Amino acid sequence: MSDATHDDTIDWHSFWTEADETDRADAGPSAHHATDAVADFIAETRVPDAFADVGCGPGHAAFAVAERYPETEVVGYDAAEPVLEENRDRARERGVENVAFERAVLPAFDPDREFDVVFSYFTLCYVADIERALRELYDAVAPGGYLVFNYQNRLARAHWRRMAENPEQFLGEDSQFDADRFEERFRLLLDGENLLSYDRIHDALGTWPQSVWSVVEKPDTRWAWRHHPLVYVPK
Repeated sequence: MSDATHDDTIDWHSFWTEADETDRADAGPSAHHATDAVADFIAETRVPDAFADVGCGPGHAAFAVAERYPETEVVGYDAAEPVLEENRDRARERGVENVAFERAVLPAFDPDREFDVVFSYFTLCYVADIERALRELYDAVAPGGYLVFNYQNRLARAHWRRMAENPEQFLGEDSQFDADRFEERFRLLLDGENLLSYDRIHDALGTWPQSVWSVVEKPDTRWAWRHHPLVYVPK
């Protein structure tokens, strides 16, 4: 794995070293939007022998799957060693023995093994070479398994550009994002460098993605499925 931490955006090692409770909550959107969805997706498809959460941050999805499916081996990957060490401590404190945490920095992903489900949420927006990241994530999926991820599309870019242009309206005290870091953190998305679509995913992987909401119940929050689609790609 690379020794760098997402050079394409912010320095995640520094972010997690200095993070306060608000930063930790902001960096773990899967706790609100995808943790239940991926656990329900597993229940509707099949319980995996091995599950990878790539870009796990504080490990919400990794812990949820590990605790709900104790027979599943779970590995959370992230670029920042400080958050990985926090997750390891949390696993020991909670007695969760089927979860481990290792370092990986997209677009490179070579775990030297395969997983029945490879999951990545709110991570690809930080990666410039997004097609390479998709291919390497998909390469780690075992035959018969799934790559499950969300991505930002042109609707997301338009909305987030409005946020950047009107910080007083969108990035005030109630915002989940720090206005001072917003443009730096989401530069690739704002510039449109790593937007995805069904066609671009198909071109990269040779297989059409499918909506996770065709398998599990769609959330009420409209932006969660229009601006940031959550999809799976079977293998």
